[in-house]
Order: sequence, then structure tokens, then C-alpha cells
Amino acid sequence: MGIVAGLDSSPDFTRIVVCDADTGAVLKQGYAPHPVEGRPSDVDPQAWLLSLGEAAGGGLLEGVQAIGVSAQQNAVVPLDAQGNTVRPAMVGGDKRAQVAAADLVDALGGREAWAQAVGCVPQAAQPVTKLRWLNKTEPDAALRTAVLLQAHDWLVWQLLGRPVRRTTDRGGASGTGYWSAATGAYRSDLVELALGHQAMLPEVIGPADAAGTTPEGLLISAGTGETMAAAFGLGIGLGDAVVSLGASGSVMAVHPEALVDNTGIITALADATGMHLPVVTTLNAVRTLRGAAEMLGLSDLESLSDLAMKSTPGAHGLVLLPYLEGERTPNLPHTAGTLTGLRRESMKPEHLARAAFEGMLCGLADALDVLRGRGVEVRRVFLLGAAAELSAVQASAPALFGAQVVVPQPADYAAIGAARQAAWALGVSQGTLDPRTPPMWQGPAAQVLEPGEELAVGQAVRQQFVSVREQTYPGAFR
Repeated sequence: MGIVAGLDSSPDFTRIVVCDADTGAVLKQGYAPHPVEGRPSDVDPQAWLLSLGEAAGGGLLEGVQAIGVSAQQNAVVPLDAQGNTVRPAMVGGDKRAQVAAADLVDALGGREAWAQAVGCVPQAAQPVTKLRWLNKTEPDAALRTAVLLQAHDWLVWQLLGRPVRRTTDRGGASGTGYWSAATGAYRSDLVELALGHQAMLPEVIGPADAAGTTPEGLLISAGTGETMAAAFGLGIGLGDAVVSLGASGSVMAVHPEALVDNTGIITALADATGMHLPVVTTLNAVRTLRGAAEMLGLSDLESLSDLAMKSTPGAHGLVLLPYLEGERTPNLPHTAGTLTGLRRESMKPEHLARAAFEGMLCGLADALDVLRGRGVEVRRVFLLGAAAELSAVQASAPALFGAQVVVPQPADYAAIGAARQAAWALGVSQGTLDPRTPPMWQGPAAQVLEPGEELAVGQAVRQQFVSVREQTYPGAFR
């Protein structure tokens, strides 16, 4: 079919990959940081266009027939009736909006009401919450807001020359807090609840649909959020889960239907293929390891990992409940971490290091079990993040998760997913691909780790963790 491009506009930079449309092989790449200092809560979206232009320099897109756009989630771009930005885009985990989140939960009648309405409970980062904050703190700007776009919607619209028609996809829409993955429809009443009045929302088009074609003939696919694009770039499907190891952690899996969770622990997102991506997050992942390293006077996580490998599974009875910042899964927002099993023989640095790794991974296994408990099949776990390369993580994760673990080589999976979406839309437009079946691209290069003979030992360690959690916080997952 030729060549396609995928563009990922993350919070810090724009990355572009140019791929063979048939195989997904990466042919060329471009990169440019956003011309923005640090990570502010407000960003002029023109900064995204500037870095896009720089990343595409040197004729990078010559010969490209279609392009897909992935972008940071939770960014909301308020436009006036003429299509001009009312104020800078509100991006990231905006702590200013924490009070607004609580207000919205109360205004609709509680967490269960939100879970039923749109499959998630408002958090400070979500667009719907930022609209409430805007309404309460900048009422003039709220009043002038006539159109609402997310980052990838706005970039697609700009690439197409700002047409009258504005589009988004299911994946991006499902993160707004005013579109339901279960019903496939907007809840415009929730926009009014947050913003104070109605606003125009982009049309939600199908995964293989094109948003349009530029005057030069470049086809632009639907675009999607970074999470959905990365999942698509990895090629995950039914039976697969993705565990992301950042300061906090997240677990998501592909499922054929939206999961409505009245507790609000599961966020019901849509993916970039027509399926669903239930997500469970933990507040404590790599921050647990960093805390342990500092406590032990170690300069980096590699040293902590090496030390942990001198211990044995179960850390001589030491168990760390890693709820250092409170926790979302289970819902214990005001708690702290707990270290139990201290005996004279267990009070050694290597056992504490091992307990930190096992505590982090058991916390993520709890999140996996939330999904399994709702019927989500997990046969294979993709492990992402720099910490996935650590030997102590790789030695423990398969047995603690009770599944094959795949550690993909680092790559720009969101940009690759955007390019795969572009290839799909291009193939459908040419009549060579089915709109129900995405192109089959080669999977990522990866290490594959099996639980093997360690499974029984790992499950015993896991049970040790669960017993301590239940003793300390009885019924935390009820």
C-alpha cells in the first residue's frame, strides 16, 4: 500500500514514525521537544504545531499517503464560535481541579451515578472536571467556550485546514468524562453540568474511518489518545493485559464489552479497534522502589534490583504494603505504607529491597485481579516502563502475575499505533482492507518470560501479601 506516518504529541515532545503500510517496519523517524518550559497546567496548543513542524522537517513526510495522530490524553482545548482558543489548553493531572472533581461527584449523586453514566468517576485530570474548574474560576472564558476538542482532535482539525466538521474517535472520547463507552454516546447533560451550558462536541467516527483528506491528498485517520495508540502499536488483543510501571501504575486489558464498575475502581475506556480497554490504576509503583532505594542509601534502581536479587522469594517474611501516597486500588486514599514480618533474621537490606519489589508487583497483581474478577481473560501481560528491564522485576513478575510476561523493547508504540491506524484507514479507502480487521503488522521485539516452576513459589508470596493486606485493611476490595 505504500508508506504511512504516525504522529505522537506527548506532554513533552512530538515524535513521528514513517512505516511500511503492509508490514509496519519503521523506515524513518522525527523528533522535536515542545517549546514549553517544564510541564505547565496551561499550554498554548500552537506549541504542539510548532514541534510537529520541526519533527517533520527535512522532508520526513515525503511520499507518505496517510497519517494518524496520537496525543496526550486529558488535554481539553476550549474554542469560541469562530474556532479560536478561548484560553490555553488545560493539560495533565491538574491539581487545581481536585475540588471541582469532588463537586461533580456530589452534583450527579455520587460515584455510582458517574460509573453508570460514563464508566468512570471524575478525577482532577479529566476534561469534564477541568470544565467545572473553568466554569467556577474563569466564568467569562467558560461563557465564551462554544466548542470542546481534545489534543488529538485539535491536531487533526488543524492538519485538515480547520474544516467545519470536527471529529474524534471512541478511544479519545471515552476519557473525557462525558462520553460513555458502554452506550457509544455523549452525555451532553454532563457537559452542561460541568461547563454551565452546552457546547459543540466532535463527531465520533469509527476506528477505520478517515477524518478527511488534505488539499494535497494526504489522508488523515481518526486519531486517538496515547494509551489507545500504544495498545494498538503493541498489537494487544483478547487475553492480553498491559502493566505500565511509572511512578504510579496502571493495568489495562482488551475486553469485548464495557465494564461498568459501581465502585469506580475500573475506568471503562474504549480502544482504537472497536473493543474496550478497562483500566485499573495504582498510585504506587516505581515510587515504591525509589523510596526503598533512598531508605537504603542507594543511588539508583539498578543497585536496588541487584540487592533484591541477593534475597529469596518472600523476602524472609517481610511484606510491604506499598500504599505510600494513599492508594486507589484498593480505595484507601488516606493510608500509608506498612512493613510487616520484622524479625532479627529478616532485618537485612537485601530483604527490604526484595519486599519493595514484591510489594509493588503484588499491588499491581491486585489490580489485575480486579479485572479477572469481572471476567477479563489474562493469558499474557505486557510489561512497560524503564523498571520493566530490572532483573528483580523480571525474576518475580511472571510468578506473581500468574501469566506469561512480555517485555517489549523500548519503542515509540503510540506513534507506531497511530501509523497502524493510518494504514488501516488508507487500506479501507483503497478497498484493500476490511473496516472490521486492522492490518496485521509484525509484533514488537520482546523478551518473553514464563512463570514455569516458580509459579507455586510466586503464588505463595502473593498469598502472603494478600493475608497481610486483609489483616491490615479487612474487606478493602469489597
